[in-house]
Amino acid sequence: MQRKTREKRFVRYTEGAEMYSMSLSKFQQLAKDAKACYKVNQLVLVNLNILDEYLETFHIVDEGFYK
Repeated sequence: MQRKTREKRFVRYTEGAEMYSMSLSKFQQLAKDAKACYKVNQLVLVNLNILDEYLETFHIVDEGFYK
């Protein structure tokens, strides 16, 4: 699966949820779990580099899963 070419390093929750094709609440939770959030006054930005690294920890490498 290839998503649109990403130029931004930081996105808001709504844009990130759309980019990763997931619900807003799931994206917010993943961003918080990854500790990828930056708060500037009332604006929250998510660092996509940190989030991508965190998501890689969920990569399934067990051959049995793919059978």
